[in-house]
Amino acid sequence: MNYWLFKSEPDAFSIDDLRNMPGKKDHWDGIRNYQARNMMRDKMKKGDMAFFYHSSCPVPGIVGTVEIVREAYDDHTALDPKSKYYDAKATKEEPRWCMVDVKYRKKFKNIITLQALKQNTKLSGMTLLKKGNRLSIMPISANEWKLILAMSDA
Repeated sequence: MNYWLFKSEPDAFSIDDLRNMPGKKDHWDGIRNYQARNMMRDKMKKGDMAFFYHSSCPVPGIVGTVEIVREAYDDHTALDPKSKYYDAKATKEEPRWCMVDVKYRKKFKNIITLQALKQNTKLSGMTLLKKGNRLSIMPISANEWKLILAMSDA
């Protein structure tokens, strides 16, 4: 099993939005970074788990967990000129971008803030905490997963 962190601005799509979707699941669209796309396409598997991270908000941090319930498939929003994720270079034959489906699993009682993550010395190597990392999807090690889950119970 692999572990991931998915970032979303809560004003655009929050963990509560996901929880309120039919079946508590939705597609994770709009990824327009090749490195993030390649991780989704090549490494993400059905059954993998991910942290849901609220970004670009007053208190950024991990707010809960989701499960990957469908592996990568073509992101149809890239082909829709009315979508904010439209890509004029994408075609049906060569869609360029993909998405996965995620399902809500748990919302933490308290947000695990970015500040709290930074203060945990055992997480110092975490991709999220590295200077200059702005990816919206990133891998989480099994050890980081366990440490962060333990923080959610504190």
